[in-house]
Amino acid sequence: MSLGNIHSIETFGAVDGPGIRFVIFLKGCNLRCKYCHNPDTWCYNQANLISSDELLKKALRYKSYWKNVGGITVSGGEPLLQIDFLIDLFKKAKEFNINTCIDTSLEPFSADSNFLNKFNDLLNYTDLFLVDIKHIDPIEHIKLTTKTNTNILEGIKYLDSHNKRMWIRHVLVPTLTDSYLNLNGIYEFIKPLKNVEKVEILPYHTFGVYKYKELNLVYQLEKIKEPTEEDIFKAKKMLHID
Repeated sequence: MSLGNIHSIETFGAVDGPGIRFVIFLKGCNLRCKYCHNPDTWCYNQANLISSDELLKKALRYKSYWKNVGGITVSGGEPLLQIDFLIDLFKKAKEFNINTCIDTSLEPFSADSNFLNKFNDLLNYTDLFLVDIKHIDPIEHIKLTTKTNTNILEGIKYLDSHNKRMWIRHVLVPTLTDSYLNLNGIYEFIKPLKNVEKVEILPYHTFGVYKYKELNLVYQLEKIKEPTEEDIFKAKKMLHID
């Protein structure tokens, strides 16, 4: 049994994978995305440690609502920073035939054997990966998130080579991620992959701005407006989303 550093739980998630999901949001993230709406998940503390057994017990109360499609999604923050906890939770979930999903940026992905051995173990118990592509250009990715995307893109290729189901997600931020070069670059990167089942545009929103004030953080996108329906339509067209 392992302990997870938990931010919050959503019992009836409808946008975090197929069907109705029991969504567990973990703490900790190495990225500092300018548009992040959950800055309160960035840092760890010891205030809300919950065991995998306790979480699974909570989740099973809602199993009747999942039918044959729903299940458990672990999001964040960045779930892969707590990979030992993920392995323990998902291994136990599979004993109850629960569909498992991870919502990740893949930022912790590494070819280092210490990570990869654990990651390969995790793949055995994970049905679906929801993977964010923040920006396709490595320099722009650093500007947007403070970290490179080289290992992230390698992680996506790795999942594809291991026949893991993926949904690719991209946050559409006017003037930052909506350029032809970025969207076409993402499309060209995804096109040869064999296991991407779905591509989603997530429109930038300002719902989490108040959290920055509460945490005494500077929100850097004050002047950026949310994308219009036309902006979203054009982006979907460039990514060949029906």
